[in-house]
Amino acid sequence: MQKRWNILPTSPLQTQSLQKALGVNATICSILVQRGYTTFDEAKHFFRPSLDHLHNPFLMKDMQKAVDRINLAIENNERILVFGDYDVDGTTSVACMFRFLKALHPLIDFYIPHRYREGYGISPEGIKYARDNYFSLVISLDCGIKSVDLIQQALDYGIDFIVCDHHLPDNILPPAHAILNPKQEDCPYPYKELCGCGVGFKLMQAISQSRNLPPSSYLIYLDLVATAIAADIVPLNGENRTLAYLGLQQINTKPCSGIKALIQTGGITSEVNIGNLIFVIAPRINAAGRMDDARKAVQLFVEEDLSKALQIAQLLHSDNTDRKEADLSITEEALHMIRTDERHPQRRTTVLFQEHWHKGVVGIVASRLIDSFYRPTVVLTKSGDIVAGSARSVTGFNLYEAIHACREHLVGYGGHFAAAGMTLLPDQVEAFSQKFEEVVAATITEASLVPEIIIDAEVSFHEFTPTFYNILTQMEPFGPANMRPVFVSRYVKDTGASKIVKDLHIRFVVKQGIVPLSGIGFNMAHLFPLLQMNHPVDIVYTLDMNEWNGEKYLQMKVIDFRLSEQQA
Repeated sequence: MQKRWNILPTSPLQTQSLQKALGVNATICSILVQRGYTTFDEAKHFFRPSLDHLHNPFLMKDMQKAVDRINLAIENNERILVFGDYDVDGTTSVACMFRFLKALHPLIDFYIPHRYREGYGISPEGIKYARDNYFSLVISLDCGIKSVDLIQQALDYGIDFIVCDHHLPDNILPPAHAILNPKQEDCPYPYKELCGCGVGFKLMQAISQSRNLPPSSYLIYLDLVATAIAADIVPLNGENRTLAYLGLQQINTKPCSGIKALIQTGGITSEVNIGNLIFVIAPRINAAGRMDDARKAVQLFVEEDLSKALQIAQLLHSDNTDRKEADLSITEEALHMIRTDERHPQRRTTVLFQEHWHKGVVGIVASRLIDSFYRPTVVLTKSGDIVAGSARSVTGFNLYEAIHACREHLVGYGGHFAAAGMTLLPDQVEAFSQKFEEVVAATITEASLVPEIIIDAEVSFHEFTPTFYNILTQMEPFGPANMRPVFVSRYVKDTGASKIVKDLHIRFVVKQGIVPLSGIGFNMAHLFPLLQMNHPVDIVYTLDMNEWNGEKYLQMKVIDFRLSEQQA
């Protein structure tokens, strides 16, 4: 698939100024400037995250009200229910808050809605559970900001709500006793991009300060906060960067039994990084809710005994194995449907429906289909008497607006710019598919139908010294708003030693001038003839360190390459 290369603009004057202040490589300084770090102090703050960088939690709107209400509940021996979503952010949030409050107050329980019986967020069943079990205070985490009617119903039952959420509020807010959400228009909290677990962490921090507890009372949950930040794909700048950085330190020194068990069952033997959290730890946590019941994930994180935690982690591992099998089989079936559909090459969308597909993986499948056929994608399956599905977008296209324009064919829908979910009646599937195609075809640009690679800098191989790579690693943890730098090098030649590996991948051994560099390009075997043309290529890649037979050396992870326009 052809890709667009977008090389980010540089700011030579600011780069020179920062290089003079830091005394490091100009390319590194250029990338820092691109990411908003233009002075010595800003760069120092970026490279050296510390607890001092955490904001005062009482800057968040309603924080004092929330703390006062929780302290009152503790003093009056009220029953408190901690309520959260079934994904990684929700389950880690609930586990943190439950453990934190359990140390202060015995009358506490938690509730996770069942993904398929109750759906996302606050549920009627959850409100009924709180009423029937005499809870007078509910703390919702990673959900609640849109649950106006249900929180009003709880209030009618005499149940107060404290909402801790990070999703964008609507114009009408729920009648909660306190709403903690930095995205509220009138919230003065200086950092707006916390995940749900991050908002819960700030509440724990505030409660600790109000009760003169030691910082360790809430800092011990940084491992779970970092896991939520990684899994929820929130920006890794500002306070999120600090929390993730310190959380990874804890994961690699003294994690809770649940994280330790997931590390073991996931087969991680080296130092844990953000990538491990995203690709090994998070899928196992999410699999509990996708394939069975997400309460298991919370039970894992509140379990202190490692042997028992390992037993629960093994259940999540088994759920994840089932998830991967369902994911693989559905993806293969979906790809076959696309390739045998004569209309698909002319369409600007992909909409697929099969009654037997597992509802828990249709979102994952939609993302995989975009990797092969880059266009807004909806994958639907039967869920009881209705059809339910997930949608994923391509870069730069507002998927939610397109789904909204098709609302006449839907029972319900929700989501954001890049992802959405919907339900509809079976007899509306074809009409929805046609309408979605019409809306997208009329609004999407041709450029948005071509994958884009964002490139941070053009570099020469001779820049890659041990010092360069050492500074690069200090930019971790990488993620949105601080992605691993992507480089392009031009007029690179094959040494003749490059080869195809396992019929799918290319093992690169190339040189720029006299400087050699090796690397790996996954699923690029079809492009190998370009390397054999004895013509220079421009190559896009990230850098990492490879270790083999006790030796370490820099290598490229190749993202794309193409023939150079002219020889050097």
